[in-house]
Amino acid sequence: MNTAAKLGSYVLGLAVVFGGALGAGKAVGPVGTPPAADHAAMTAQAPADGHGEHATQQVKSDTPGGLQVSQNGYTFTPLTTALKPGEPTDFRFAVTGPDGKPVTDYQVQHDKKLHFIVVSRDLGSFQHVHPEMAADGVWSVKVTFPEAGGYRAFADFAPTGGEALTLGADVAVAGDYQPKPLPETSRTATVDGYTVTLDGDLTPGRTSKLTLKVSKDGQPVTDLQPYLGAYGHLVALRAKDLAYLHVHPDGEPGDGKTKPGPEIVFYAQVPSTGDYRLFLDFQHGDEVRTADFTLGAGGQPQVQTSEPATGGHGGHSH
Repeated sequence: MNTAAKLGSYVLGLAVVFGGALGAGKAVGPVGTPPAADHAAMTAQAPADGHGEHATQQVKSDTPGGLQVSQNGYTFTPLTTALKPGEPTDFRFAVTGPDGKPVTDYQVQHDKKLHFIVVSRDLGSFQHVHPEMAADGVWSVKVTFPEAGGYRAFADFAPTGGEALTLGADVAVAGDYQPKPLPETSRTATVDGYTVTLDGDLTPGRTSKLTLKVSKDGQPVTDLQPYLGAYGHLVALRAKDLAYLHVHPDGEPGDGKTKPGPEIVFYAQVPSTGDYRLFLDFQHGDEVRTADFTLGAGGQPQVQTSEPATGGHGGHSH
């Protein structure tokens, strides 16, 4: 059976499985369209004082990125379903296009054709990995799911000739599962002897400056290494439904003004009040590490009425 036929059979099976899982989905939190008050676009925006070269970006849809398995005719289809906790798994998936066939032609974004992110639904586990694509359009990557329970997988990509998308799908890992509370709000994270502090606040509908400072053994790290075309890579997820916001820092390596630490500056915008989990990937000593934070966004959403300078993408900012 060829790849397209296999995908067709698998999607048909998913329709049956997901149809029966709707009730169970309510127990682990919303995975569909957020309430009307949360329909403000997830964006990231260059500040008015001219920092960086990032033009304003805004979602064309009123649904934040990562909440849909299909958008603009593209569908994210996991092909691996037998998942066990603690065991490395060759996770396979495909992205099908408007013609129903697996997409094989992608634009390179941040040094990769596709970014694959897996988080537990309680947002305690986060993995950002980069799969390899076979000639037939099927992607694969080794992933270890640390515990049983529900997870959300995100495919972050831009098909050649199309706009960038972030699609999300739920996956389940068999075994006994005890839900955990969201990690407490914190502005300091430690990982492998590194300390990362976060300065700044999230204000719904407004550009927020977030400064993350990296130190080791009490000394500032001033020789961060480029990772995915930047000195840091930040993903933010809204706690209640895992809506996805993908940002990159102000400036880039080699631009003559961006220093390799200790500070990495981001300009981001969230669509609603509530708690968010932030995951910072940074590279030092030839190893990538992840620092995580919980941060609340207060105040009332501010709906933007002005048109963006350039077209935007669901859940993205560059």
